[in-house]
Amino acid sequence: MKRAVVSSVVAGVLMAASAVGAQMLVPRHMLADSLPPVQLAESIPTRFGEWREEQQGMSAVVNPSVEAELRKIYTQTLGRTYVNRDGYRIMLSLAYGANQSDGLSMHYPEICYPAQGFEVTGNSNGVLNTPRGQIPVKRLQTNLAGQRFEPVTYWGTVGDKVAIGGFDKKLVEMRYRLGGNIPDGLLFRISAIDSDPARSYAIQERFVSELQAALPPATRLRFMGLN
Repeated sequence: MKRAVVSSVVAGVLMAASAVGAQMLVPRHMLADSLPPVQLAESIPTRFGEWREEQQGMSAVVNPSVEAELRKIYTQTLGRTYVNRDGYRIMLSLAYGANQSDGLSMHYPEICYPAQGFEVTGNSNGVLNTPRGQIPVKRLQTNLAGQRFEPVTYWGTVGDKVAIGGFDKKLVEMRYRLGGNIPDGLLFRISAIDSDPARSYAIQERFVSELQAALPPATRLRFMGLN
């Protein structure tokens, strides 16, 4: 009987210690609190390289239900259309969340575009080559009612690390959490209305290369993972 009582007490102590240890491992420090605040509209220039913002530019339509979900996930969003000297337009969309916890995850274009009525006909991994390094990306081919063809390039950052897709994002989050930090996150998306995906992706790569050259080092690292 005494042995059973002792075993029960030991088991209870171990369970309590385990619970306390688990609580101690829960990250409590918001990484964003120790970094300069993100201001998307001020961080991205309206002119760089051959590109300038077009005030009355085209953009992807976001329906009210999707927009409401985005507000829950992200602290800030930014949407702009840029045009170059040849009249080619790139749509830029940024979404920043100060808290990338399990309950507040990124809303990926594979989900967002179909919710707006688009069909996703292509989905592949790729790499953007820039003068300061490569950015792993996702590339989508989408169309709306078989008429509006919109090739999309996007990536996400968790802290200052690029993460493509949910699995990569979880791995990067885990590294930050082991250090006691709750990371922030950003989704960086560019697209164009173009029926030629290869041409569009080449121009999108040039767009990103010229944009990164116009960003200060800290912003470039945080938005693109490039030192």
